[in-house]
Amino acid sequence: MLSGLSKKLNQTFARLRGKGRITEADIDLALREVRLALLEADVNFRVVKQFVASIREDAIGANVLESLTPDQQVIAIVRDKLTDLLGGEAQKIQFASNPPTVILLAGLQGTGKTTSAAKLAGLLKREGKKPLLVACDIYRPGAILQLQTVGEQVGVPVFEKGTASPPQTAKESIAHAKSIGCDVVIVDTAGRLHVDEAMMTEVRAISDAIAPQEVLLSLDAMTGQDAVNAAKAFHETLPLTGIILSKLDGDARGGAILSVRQVTGVPVKFVGLGEKLDALEVFHPDRMAGRILGMGDVLSLIEKAQTNFDTKEAQAMEEKLREGRFDLEDFLHQMQEIKKMGPLENLLGMVPGMEKAMQGKGGLNVDEGQMKQVEAIILSMTPQERQRPEIINGSRKRRIAGGSGTSVQHVNRLLGQFRDMQRMMKQMSQMAGGKMGKKLGKIKAPRGINPMRLMR
Repeated sequence: MLSGLSKKLNQTFARLRGKGRITEADIDLALREVRLALLEADVNFRVVKQFVASIREDAIGANVLESLTPDQQVIAIVRDKLTDLLGGEAQKIQFASNPPTVILLAGLQGTGKTTSAAKLAGLLKREGKKPLLVACDIYRPGAILQLQTVGEQVGVPVFEKGTASPPQTAKESIAHAKSIGCDVVIVDTAGRLHVDEAMMTEVRAISDAIAPQEVLLSLDAMTGQDAVNAAKAFHETLPLTGIILSKLDGDARGGAILSVRQVTGVPVKFVGLGEKLDALEVFHPDRMAGRILGMGDVLSLIEKAQTNFDTKEAQAMEEKLREGRFDLEDFLHQMQEIKKMGPLENLLGMVPGMEKAMQGKGGLNVDEGQMKQVEAIILSMTPQERQRPEIINGSRKRRIAGGSGTSVQHVNRLLGQFRDMQRMMKQMSQMAGGKMGKKLGKIKAPRGINPMRLMR
């Protein structure tokens, strides 16, 4: 995600690091490279011009040029300006004081609009809402069936009236939502391959019929400036309140997300980061700015962990680790829980400094194939072997290797690594309970922090 832009910006700022003092010429050279990086990322050229001018205005000052850490000052300015460019603060859904809240979803065909409708419904459901999906695309073959299918997958009901008038269907859906106790209505409208008068007339008629609290536009991040142009066209017809930017995980450049707010004035409210129906997140401009500059996104990583990990299960696992009862069954379970959080490369990109470590030649290699291989090896074991790996002898290793499509060497490597991990956990447990633990227990920690817990 935005890896090309992130790499170029980090290379630019690396040249400023280590200089005791930087000059106005140094800043101009760095900003020239920033300008080129943004243009190569397909960011609107007017946006680039304003952005770079704004950074220069703040960077050319005594506070930076005479600072002992000028590189950090410049990066801090760029981060603040990037955050402003991306929208400043996260924008949330404006819920109606008298339910149901009505959300109209518009967009061109092929932007993932119907899938985004289901993703949004699933996200709101996880937040405690009771959404209803409404099928108002009566033109695309299979559109209604697709919405019903994805609606069923996220556990959200779908209202449809076949080929009836879309504005009338949308209007009737509100009464239906009230009758079944739904407090959010998400209307999926028809798209076209390009903006045309017929589509705009219909979506405007639907909007007039239901008076939505939110009008969200689905855009494909990978189409760059075409997405921004589509947003401008829709905003001229509809009072857009927000944008859902899909396929951001596949966008190495970043032109759309860095241009759309500045060009249209409409904030990006949600971003799609994968094909799965739970891969939709609230967009946080400050966190995205941090990721682009290689600073990670720890808050989003924590939120993902809180969403995917059960608290009681985590506590039970912590107890097992501390007591040395952690087995391959537990290891497999933890791997599967991590996979639910999304692609490993995306997760590592949220760790500060890890984005840089994964770039260039000799960078950290994230091979999800190895995780699948480990999973296959453990699944080829019997429950007894997973719980007591010490019983795995030569013949068992050959059977496990054959069942997982690997070699005995792969099985040996996994078992060796697991033994090392168990040994390390045991040593840490002993340190926490012995003399080292007593010393740590005397350390005065800030309120709410237990140093003993940090050892676990």
